[in-house]
Amino acid sequence: MTFNPLEQRGIPLDRQLRTWRELDVEPIDPDHCDPYTRCRIITMNGIEVEAILFSHQMARHCPDPAVKRRLAQVRYMEAQQQKAVNWLLPGVSSVLETTIAYEQVAVDLTAWVARAEPDPYLAQAYRFGVLEDFDHLYRYANLYEMIEHRKAESIVDGLTEVMPGRPTPLHHRDPLDNVRDPYDKTTVNPLSKLHALTIMSAEQQTMNFYMNTGPTYMEPIARQLYQEIGLIEEEHVTHYESLVDPGETWWEQLVNHEYNECYLYHSFMEQESDPKVKAIWELHLNMELEHLRIACELMREHDGREPQEILAPELPNVLTFEPNKGYLRQLIADELDLTTLGAGYVREAHERFERMQQALNDGETTPSDRVLAMHREQFGREYRLETEGEHPVPSLRER
Repeated sequence: MTFNPLEQRGIPLDRQLRTWRELDVEPIDPDHCDPYTRCRIITMNGIEVEAILFSHQMARHCPDPAVKRRLAQVRYMEAQQQKAVNWLLPGVSSVLETTIAYEQVAVDLTAWVARAEPDPYLAQAYRFGVLEDFDHLYRYANLYEMIEHRKAESIVDGLTEVMPGRPTPLHHRDPLDNVRDPYDKTTVNPLSKLHALTIMSAEQQTMNFYMNTGPTYMEPIARQLYQEIGLIEEEHVTHYESLVDPGETWWEQLVNHEYNECYLYHSFMEQESDPKVKAIWELHLNMELEHLRIACELMREHDGREPQEILAPELPNVLTFEPNKGYLRQLIADELDLTTLGAGYVREAHERFERMQQALNDGETTPSDRVLAMHREQFGREYRLETEGEHPVPSLRER
């Protein structure tokens, strides 16, 4: 069934304010929840954080007090949404358990987007990034067994394999080679805009999470691994944000943000297995419909254009969390040896890449490799979770 958010009425803004009791949501049970419920929560937290940060940046560049006040009104409701979503995560989960869930999000969200992306250049950018997130999951899983004596299987539940991707030490590139070419806003498929905004937001939230939680560990190897992968997340945010056309006006970007939130809340509401969480997705969708309506009004008033000029006429097929085992194994076989050069990709190390590697490592072993060495010394093996015989590429729902 088609769903056009521009034709829907949401909850009026003056009825969206929630009490403390309403914001005090019941967290999920980490031992019995669907792992993809947790993935949806982490994704929507990143989307809401991006919406808040974008609104703040827009306000800082806006000279019109009336627009600033309108942005502030909507932003407060977005902030309440972010608190409700993020507080669904249980306090009993350790930082490292949440980290593994973050990387499961990065793997299966980016893999799905890479498969669904209609633009070949953009799809390549997602394929390149997902092989690095795949290896991050592998390194954190080894760290998890070392310091918490539990297996990542308890978190990813076999939906996502834990095995080597592109080796983490090879992710450190000269910053010049992390900037991609942007899509052209006048010709790009509207779905591509949603994909770029979604993956950028998710990676940005991962970067922020590692920046803030990395030093909370006492174990030196954990602190070192978070520092290393945190720097790679900085590269990933640069990689993905550069895909967005910088010529989009503030008003276009505002409308795209609100439309994307409608798209994702609608998608997750359609597939959510937890009734309490599904009710939150439905509530937030109805709030976002009003936020989108307000953004469209601002665009008409200040940009002199109709939102229909830049948006899809209806929401695309729902974005789905699902296993991507066969797809990722094929990527490992086909594209593991890629690195970046300028805005493109090459299969052989080049002078800038080698210079960056030498300057960073200075003859020392990287934290990500030390994790594997320490795990082998402690257990006589590396931790892996491979599910033999379960590797067909899942078909995307009909678009």
